Amino acid sequence: MQQYHVAISAEAFAAALFAQAGCEVSVQYGANQPGYDLVVARGDSHALVSVKGSKDGGWGLIQSFKNKGNSYFEAIDLWLKKHSRANLIFCLVQFKDTQFGDMPRIYLAKPEEMADYLKASRGKHGYTSLRERYIWQGGIAKGSVDTIPEAWCFTIARLEKLMPIDPTTTSAA
Repeated sequence: MQQYHVAISAEAFAAALFAQAGCEVSVQYGANQPGYDLVVARGDSHALVSVKGSKDGGWGLIQSFKNKGNSYFEAIDLWLKKHSRANLIFCLVQFKDTQFGDMPRIYLAKPEEMADYLKASRGKHGYTSLRERYIWQGGIAKGSVDTIPEAWCFTIARLEKLMPIDPTTTSAA
């Protein structure tokens, strides 16, 4: 799969999983998207969802914020400032080691959770990419393991935590 196919597939799988979870899903297509790909509604709760697909085990998020004049932590803080919206959720879709027709692994995280993960990465020295599972073989982080929290897996419980609804509403399944 080329990167274009990864992006399209990730968005389609994400939309399908939100719909299967009983959400109303609106998909944005086009070049001028305002920082999110899906609008998801669940009862009286709604979220803007930024879908990030990957086929190599990680998601490069912070590279454009990191330069020689700032630290990894400063770059992460700049990224977080740009993505701080109360109703923004990132949906991370991973195709590495999946076969054609198989469901990719999908995670849900708030920007603040991702920033905390990125700061804890690379032996708590910070890093620009969020990795599903990575063992550092050398450098200052030698022996450290970065692993996405299991709690981020897209489950109904995770969705309910990120998008709680009033139990008296009837539009969510």
